[in-house]
Amino acid sequence: MTQTPISGTMFIGSAAVRGTSTEFRAINPATGAELDPVFGGGDAADVKRACDLAWAAFDSYRETSLEARAAFLETIAAEIMLVGDALIERACAETGLPRGRIEGERGRTVGQLRLFAQTVRAGNWIDARIDPAQPDRKPMPRSDIRQRHIALGPVAVFGASNFPLAFSVAGGDTAAALAAGCPVVVKAHSAHPGTAELVGRAVQNAVQRCDLHEGVFSMLFGAGAQIGTALVEHPAIKAVGFTGSRAAGTALMRAAAARPEPIPVYAEMSSINPVFLMPCALAARAAQIGRDFVASLAMGAGQFCTNPGLVLGVAGPDFEAFLASAVQALDGTGAATMLTPGINKAYRSGVARLSATANVSKLGEGLAETGPNQGRAALFVTDATSFSGDHSLTEEVFGAASLAIRCADVATMKALGERLEGQLTATIHMEPGDLASCRDLLPMLERRVGRILINGYPTGVEVCQAMVHGGPYPSTADGRSTSVGTLAITRFLRPVCYQDFPQELLPDALKDANPQKLWRLQDGDLVKG
Repeated sequence: MTQTPISGTMFIGSAAVRGTSTEFRAINPATGAELDPVFGGGDAADVKRACDLAWAAFDSYRETSLEARAAFLETIAAEIMLVGDALIERACAETGLPRGRIEGERGRTVGQLRLFAQTVRAGNWIDARIDPAQPDRKPMPRSDIRQRHIALGPVAVFGASNFPLAFSVAGGDTAAALAAGCPVVVKAHSAHPGTAELVGRAVQNAVQRCDLHEGVFSMLFGAGAQIGTALVEHPAIKAVGFTGSRAAGTALMRAAAARPEPIPVYAEMSSINPVFLMPCALAARAAQIGRDFVASLAMGAGQFCTNPGLVLGVAGPDFEAFLASAVQALDGTGAATMLTPGINKAYRSGVARLSATANVSKLGEGLAETGPNQGRAALFVTDATSFSGDHSLTEEVFGAASLAIRCADVATMKALGERLEGQLTATIHMEPGDLASCRDLLPMLERRVGRILINGYPTGVEVCQAMVHGGPYPSTADGRSTSVGTLAITRFLRPVCYQDFPQELLPDALKDANPQKLWRLQDGDLVKG
């Protein structure tokens, strides 16, 4: 089908709006060239219009039928696919990522929309509970008490720099919020505005095709913090979804907390994702672990929030064999284009900081850069005492850099783990002979991280029912949540109790007839009917 060309517009409800604030262009990081068209940022009036529309849409959208809402999510997926190669080509141009990566990310994006459609239809997220009246109970009768979860309200979603589709305009936060019944106002990332416009138009088309209120979806642009802060501060916004730096995430958290009505900010921020190499695993397969570790480290130029930025092992010949294998793998790893000049500059600065740190040595790095904005994978090493004495070594370097720590024993590995901040993931490489040591590590890791892997690598986050992509602060703002998987819907819900309601006033989810055929907790028993 013929696609509308990228025009540099935002979407406020059903309108395509040209921003009148600071103008900007996307940059192709692989060439350094600016891309057309020019985009205009939004202003306070645009934020107000989008948020007012979202509030106007809220009550009708949150009570759409389960089938209608699921069909809407599936329609968004279909509209994204209809954009075709134009979306792939623009995303490649704006990110420097290869076509295969973008095609895979598009599949992930539409797949999670369809998964949330299934979740909506099932209705388990409503968590309907019924405690029937007990008028004859002694010494006091019990009222009829019923509960369901409802949508929290309009949600502000901030697009991420490192996933132009899956954590962006129609990514996981947007899909979860829309599934919950929350209108969404997206602040698109300025690094890939053309991609954002194409996807935003697809969502807008889906809103119109499904005959929903225009305020269900809006998308704004804006350089700097002004638009984002204004979004978080607007009284119609009831929650925030964010993926990005700790500095930006904590700034949004402060803005949300300072409101007359504070709201939750679900921010995914920073993580170094430690890898624990147990003695028997190193003895059995040190060389293979080294090669596979580098493949995970260098994937996508290391621009994943689950990149393995720290690796711990017991000092000795087996750990040295792992390091030697990793260095050899690095020797053949090409430099890769990073997403933006700013990210590349920050990565180079982080690598330079590690290189200049006392008692830290650079063991190896990848092949030299052959173009602009490229990053070379790098592996550093230090000892446990030096790591313990320098908190800066626990800070994330966003990119393909990792720090190895020579530890005296497994107890030292555990002690260093106790010193780490909250993380998205932790990985253990083990053999049967390591079981006792692993059992000892697990309680510490459960307190520190959201996902624990055995004999794998943290890059690659499956979109499924059981996934947790979250963790204690500062990996996320709220360690009780996840931004990937169907559990993410719960971030945008809250419980409401209905006491002694007549059947005519009850929502369908709580009526005796159960017209939605939901599984419900009725007087303590899970029943359907």
